[in-house]
Amino acid sequence: MTELLPCLKLVHTKGIGPKTAIKLFEIFGSYKAITTASAETLRNSGLSKKKIESLSSKESELAVDVDLRWAEAQGNYLLAITSPAYPEQLKRIPDPPLVLYVKGDPEVLQTTQLAIVGSRNPTPSGTETAFEFAKYLSQMGLTITSGMALGIDAAAHKGTLTQGGLTVAVAATGLDRVYPARHESLAHSIIEEGAIVSEMPIGTRPRAEFFPRRNRIISGLSLGTLVVEAAVQSGSLSTARHSAEQNREVFSIPGSIHSPQSRGCHHLIRQGAKLVETADHILEEIGALVSSHKPFTPAENTTEKMEKSSVELDDSYQQLLAAIDFSPQSIDRLIERCGLPAKDVSSMLLILELDGHITSAGGGKYMRSP
Repeated sequence: MTELLPCLKLVHTKGIGPKTAIKLFEIFGSYKAITTASAETLRNSGLSKKKIESLSSKESELAVDVDLRWAEAQGNYLLAITSPAYPEQLKRIPDPPLVLYVKGDPEVLQTTQLAIVGSRNPTPSGTETAFEFAKYLSQMGLTITSGMALGIDAAAHKGTLTQGGLTVAVAATGLDRVYPARHESLAHSIIEEGAIVSEMPIGTRPRAEFFPRRNRIISGLSLGTLVVEAAVQSGSLSTARHSAEQNREVFSIPGSIHSPQSRGCHHLIRQGAKLVETADHILEEIGALVSSHKPFTPAENTTEKMEKSSVELDDSYQQLLAAIDFSPQSIDRLIERCGLPAKDVSSMLLILELDGHITSAGGGKYMRSP
């Protein structure tokens, strides 16, 4: 508690972020010394008048009280950067948060973590890949860390939870709310089997600029970051960039050259990310830090898939199936490729999907099942 109050004061001081706070710590030797220094001393250290006034403002004190009251509830924790419970891995990044707000078990933050991130609008194949990689890697002793966003993030958390594995969600809001709201049930499950963490004070609402800041914590807690699917302009690439800057591993799963959700992954691979086809490729890099592992490919470990139809497909079905590849294609494009009557193709696609030969990719598009 000695340094928690000063750290909270700095968190609520306008204009002082983690980097500035760390520079001040190097000058003063403790966070308490910063907050108790005279205005003249603070000015001499380079702080502006406006920041000095904010540091001792009534508004700042009231905000600190809100945080402290929140931490009185069972399962809520405040971890100052000086606390022994603060994760060592995160301390090593250039701009670690001064305070972590935690719901759940703070000890989970000290475990060996791998970040899994990706598109908020993934393909069905991408969702399944994230789910199965997380499911398997959590069995191998890794805590799976992500951002609890829609799409790949949620699939990674859920895959971990199906095995009773540990998972950490990093939020970009205050922990008095769940964002997105539809993940309230998921958030509850994560708290039961791990933790939700944020650097944002209680009462902070979602804002676009907070998510890139959140991403550096996802990567900072982890040994490496796996990107499953991502467009070129994607927050997932921000997480990967932070991971590289923090000297952590970056892993990327390739996809179809025709899929927009794969272009970000291909960009990362061109930039030097490790191409991943199986979870074992990840364990080859970080396996020494995990208790044990065994060879794995998604095909060997996916959830029970529907058995392919035992009935042989007739020539027309074979003709249509031959026109469908592993990248999403519109019905019009498939009709053009296979040469079958348009009135027959829609019903045939439904039969092929029910039999597990193909998968709907949304938007009226279909692709071959893995």
